[in-house]
Amino acid sequence: MENRQQEFVTHITPREEDFSQWYTDVILKTDLVDYAPVKGCMVIKPYGYGIWENIQRELDTRFKATGHKNAYFPLFIPETLLRKEAEHVEGFAPEVAWVTRGGSEELAEPLVVRPTSETIICAMYAKWIQSYRDLPVLYNQWCNVVRWEKSTRPFLRTSEFLWQEGHTVHATEEEAQEETLKMLGVYKEFAENVLAIPVVTGQKTEKEKFAGALKTYTMEAMMQDGKALQAGTSHNLGQHFSKVFDIQFLDRDGQLKYGWQTSWGVSTRLIGAIIMVHGDERGLVLPPKVAPIQVIIVPIAIHKEGVVDKAREVYQKIAAAGIRVELDDRDTQSPGWKFNEWELKGVPLRLEIGPRDIENNQVVLVRRDNFEKKFVPMDNMIQAIQDLLVEVHDGVYQKALKMRENYTSVARDFDEFKEIMKEKEGFVKAMWCGARECEDNIKAETGATSRCIPFEQEHLADNCVYCGKPAKHMVYFAKAY
Repeated sequence: MENRQQEFVTHITPREEDFSQWYTDVILKTDLVDYAPVKGCMVIKPYGYGIWENIQRELDTRFKATGHKNAYFPLFIPETLLRKEAEHVEGFAPEVAWVTRGGSEELAEPLVVRPTSETIICAMYAKWIQSYRDLPVLYNQWCNVVRWEKSTRPFLRTSEFLWQEGHTVHATEEEAQEETLKMLGVYKEFAENVLAIPVVTGQKTEKEKFAGALKTYTMEAMMQDGKALQAGTSHNLGQHFSKVFDIQFLDRDGQLKYGWQTSWGVSTRLIGAIIMVHGDERGLVLPPKVAPIQVIIVPIAIHKEGVVDKAREVYQKIAAAGIRVELDDRDTQSPGWKFNEWELKGVPLRLEIGPRDIENNQVVLVRRDNFEKKFVPMDNMIQAIQDLLVEVHDGVYQKALKMRENYTSVARDFDEFKEIMKEKEGFVKAMWCGARECEDNIKAETGATSRCIPFEQEHLADNCVYCGKPAKHMVYFAKAY
């Protein structure tokens, strides 16, 4: 059995040997995705889509609790709408996919396949908003977007991906800013309490902000290979789009005013984050709240009388408690083979039940994150499972937090900065003067970009890490996906 177990695990490249290949092996071996015939596109298979459905459910509940409603806007955007906002179109031009023919006819006006929906949504908001009584507009849509990426990797960067994009309009700048930060807070709480991923939140620099935004805020996560991942963004759009698209309302004072807007979004790249933050040499390690299967039941000595019947009885009790559970009663594979398969798939808890367990009126529970085994009386099974799922979440979160802390360094001068990026990578906290030139030079010489100006500022030194001039901000820098 040990030989079979070793053989099964060797199908995955070790992380230390080649992290990129490890990632590819994991997503394919666990049946999350497959490569589509169109370059840069992926087919999300049921197990991968199950993770996305749980992400959707958790986020959608939070959006609705904060007053947002779901809507849907067209996939196609007329070229004239996209070109209305020059800064916006310039930011997305290299990634835009165009439709120029319909059937056998040339289109009178080319259409853009949405890279994001600000322009088409703003065109509609201009029709719908007339008075302060119409505000705030708090809409969100779940959809796909297309960005013609040159370099792709499933979940992390694909030509087509799934996401949600919130688009709101407010009467005042203060309300828009409050909304922008509120939704970033929703994302942070979700990342940490659902995905078990610790994140750093803060503001993007002018260079890194969203095209057309007044301010962009972000949450940044650290992956196991020392690279950062932008896990979600929230944008205060100011009045840039409302002035271009003429989104005006008659205010209480009788004056015609432009609306203040926000947009915010997360995507299927969160699944890539889950894999790269929590995965190990055996494959996926899924946080319980988004795992498609939270408990897998593996009967032992399946051929013996009463074992399968008892396993099915256990399955019914667990399912009735609202826990996502499956029973693996295949008689074509050994228990050891099944253990390996479900560990590869990252199921948080494995429940084993065999003749001796039935005799002792117990089940065996095994955690995926640390492989701890626990013998639990049948009468206490549901409570024990619920408690262990919480413990697994806390365990993977604490492990991820420790990993991030190990990958966070401080640089007080540029020599130290370069040495860290050469030897260790990860987050580098450093002081910055605010000049675009220094930001560009840091990237050119180290490959690290500014990830965010964190809300929690620290005074690490008086001067900019690059030029030595008086510093304005402490910034997180890192190489990133």
